[in-house]
Amino acid sequence: MQKCIFNWSGGKDSALALYHCLQNPDLEIKYLVTTINDAADRISMHGVRTELLIKQAESIGIALYQIRLPEMPGMKEYDEVMGTHLTYLKNEGITHSIFGDIFLEDLKAYRDARLSELGLKGIYPLWKRDTKELINEFFNLGFGTVIACTQERLEHIAGKELSSELINTLPPDVDVCGENGEFHTFTFKGPIFKNEIHYKTGEMVFKEYKTPENTDDSCVSSDNQKRSGFWYCDLIPV
Repeated sequence: MQKCIFNWSGGKDSALALYHCLQNPDLEIKYLVTTINDAADRISMHGVRTELLIKQAESIGIALYQIRLPEMPGMKEYDEVMGTHLTYLKNEGITHSIFGDIFLEDLKAYRDARLSELGLKGIYPLWKRDTKELINEFFNLGFGTVIACTQERLEHIAGKELSSELINTLPPDVDVCGENGEFHTFTFKGPIFKNEIHYKTGEMVFKEYKTPENTDDSCVSSDNQKRSGFWYCDLIPV
């Protein structure tokens, strides 16, 4: 049996990937690993409160492992922090790291290179599957997810629950799973959860970020970067 960590963002792709992993008897998932913006006490990039993340982990029944990061670490600092934590986890017997990535080749290459340096291997349950097929499977399994943040141009969908109807209104250049970073979600119900996580929507906040290279976390800065804006809808536990 492969002892694994699961890189948990709290969103729909993580939820569907975890669902498939839990059906595989060859995988033992020891921790849900989540990077946290320590200053804001929220999930990196998604902007979801850590309190809701904890409720997810409790409902799933897998221990949560938080990696606390400053708001905008440089790539070197990011890699050093992640390397320290991965080394610790490897010493606990972890051999594999699971991700919900779908088709971003550069991101997968970055992950695999960092893991290889530590003698770990990556697992990608959703890799190269059609995103329309994935989102339909997500809905058919009974998952529910809310859009926590969006690119600036998609402000009108922030705070809305993702649905087939909403998907059909997206611009043609927007991936239906938001795999290119168009939007990020918080999954609050589905077959991996014992109980639904209840929330209400709060204020909308716009933030501008430096766009990093080679990582999916906007909390990481790089020397060669551009700026982009995101709308965040605060999700409040109830």
